[in-house]
Amino acid sequence: MLELALKGDKKYWGWVIALLAVIGVAFAVYLKQLDFGLGITGMSRDVSWGFYIAQFTFLVGVAAGGVMVVLPRYLHDYKAFGRITILGEFLAIAAVVMCLLFIIADLGQPMRAFNVILYPTPGSVLFWDMIVLNGYLLLNIVIGWNVLEAERNNIHYAPWVKPLIITSIIWAPAIHTVTAFLYCGLPGRGFWMTAILAPRFLASAFAAGPALLILLCLIIRKVTKFDPGKEQIQSLAKIVTYAIIINVFFLLCEVFVVFYSRIPSHMSHLQYLFVGLHGHGALVPWMWTSMTLMATSIVLLVIPAARKNESILAFTCVILFIGTWIDKGMGMISGGFVPNPLHHVTEYMPTLPEILITLGVYATGLLVLTILFKVAVSVKEEVSGVKDTCESCEA
Repeated sequence: MLELALKGDKKYWGWVIALLAVIGVAFAVYLKQLDFGLGITGMSRDVSWGFYIAQFTFLVGVAAGGVMVVLPRYLHDYKAFGRITILGEFLAIAAVVMCLLFIIADLGQPMRAFNVILYPTPGSVLFWDMIVLNGYLLLNIVIGWNVLEAERNNIHYAPWVKPLIITSIIWAPAIHTVTAFLYCGLPGRGFWMTAILAPRFLASAFAAGPALLILLCLIIRKVTKFDPGKEQIQSLAKIVTYAIIINVFFLLCEVFVVFYSRIPSHMSHLQYLFVGLHGHGALVPWMWTSMTLMATSIVLLVIPAARKNESILAFTCVILFIGTWIDKGMGMISGGFVPNPLHHVTEYMPTLPEILITLGVYATGLLVLTILFKVAVSVKEEVSGVKDTCESCEA
């Protein structure tokens, strides 16, 4: 079916070439980082995880969010999601690919990634994170491709695929739970050492992932002949509504516990993020922007008239996605390092090379997503055309 990705109009190929150009520039900058080292980034002794790991953390959630389409379709037989399930699975593939690339970028020397395999350490959360990420990627590739091929041939997918589907449904929250354990298992970091971190990660994932899928569905409807369906988009919108409300509720619970307990080492992180600390407050405007965007998205989503208006819904999904990206990316990662355990403030901001490499990784993910969606939509259009022809013949 990959041959379907080679058929497209000028706009399609123009988009692909533009992505390749961004990837090329970013790769050149990455070669500079590979030669010079991570000294070209804004990271330091006190802030050892930066923009790359922030993107990794956020995109793991986007990948896990795909289960909100797969679960209703295969476990509850919600047939309406049958039109977009493959889109959710392919979005998960692109997101995990970006996650793995951000890890490679953050390692400095990419060959170090093989140490996890050559010297396995089951007692390390990093070892299990490698297992769940690569396992989830493989599951979605096998499931998505076989289900799509079966649909193209107008047959039911093979029986052996169903156990893999069930496994992927269980696996999806596991990838983000294990990622959360990477942080909350560090006793020296009060901001992360909370049992509610994994639920917070999952809530934001189930908001940001489906929100992005809604935007992609609206774009597909506009640029192709395939319509993902209004019912499907509205069902996703309801999932996003509940998820973002729960996400903000969990955050408020964390704020209450931290400030009611009055533990200085825990309060200082939130103080730095929202009001500044010791004269430092680079992330304060970012965090208040994030809170404003998420609060605005909640208001728009809970109003039925606004949620059902697809123009307003698209705007809402955009601001929700940006809000959760800031909160879970820059806020969650930088906020855990600043201040350090000795209460010293060493601020972090990404450098231009970091931003360019990040754009290159996102361009790579978009290229993978474009190719996969081109195949999926072409099959959907092909199947729809066959059905229309059969109906015309019968008439």
